[in-house]
Amino acid sequence: MKSLVGDYRREHLFTLRQSLQAYRHYQTLIAACDQEIEEYLKQFDDKIDVHQYPLGPERHRHKPRKNEFRFDLRTHLYRILGVDLTRVPGLNAITVHTLLAEVGRDLSRFPNAAAFTSWLGLCPQNKKSGGKILSAKTRRTKNRANHALRVAAQALHGSKTHLGVYYRRMRARLGAPKAVTAAAHKLARIVFHLLTTGQSYDESVFAAAEQRRRTRMENRPRHQARQYGFQLIPIAS
Repeated sequence: MKSLVGDYRREHLFTLRQSLQAYRHYQTLIAACDQEIEEYLKQFDDKIDVHQYPLGPERHRHKPRKNEFRFDLRTHLYRILGVDLTRVPGLNAITVHTLLAEVGRDLSRFPNAAAFTSWLGLCPQNKKSGGKILSAKTRRTKNRANHALRVAAQALHGSKTHLGVYYRRMRARLGAPKAVTAAAHKLARIVFHLLTTGQSYDESVFAAAEQRRRTRMENRPRHQARQYGFQLIPIAS
């Protein structure tokens, strides 16, 4: 209250009053827009009965963001898509809503995950000449779904999940830009699999894959040491 005490001129108060009125007016428009979006979402047929198969708790509770919708968007998406994509690390309700708006819930037009990721612009675009690859960069695109998945991939930087480990490993090996593309590509394949099969996200699948990768890394130096007549002995913990 003390910080508001001052010598205000009349034009200052007029400007402040107009700014406050404009802010409240925009908030009213945003609320009306959210209500209209919710009405459109209600028109989608249910792919799953949310009463028979209730939605589980959020993976990570967070402070509400300024751009979040003012209704239960996560439940609507779960009802429309039949799976809870917010269980996938990096994907929140706004990202999933963007994917629904840009791609839809029926991915039957894509024969496989490779075609889906290629349409998104997350696959290398090999330019060949005489059988030699001149460039393997991904093509530039204004696809909004591509941008949403890249933002989701960047959110994996501090994630303790296996996808977070994958992103940090790619970042250390390839650098940040290529790691974002690789992680976004993996997220796209996961989304395609979940939407086409109706299965729930299972973290144990990636845990098993990570364990197989570690086993291969451990077997490589053992094989090399055996070739030179040595034997590796693990350090006792």
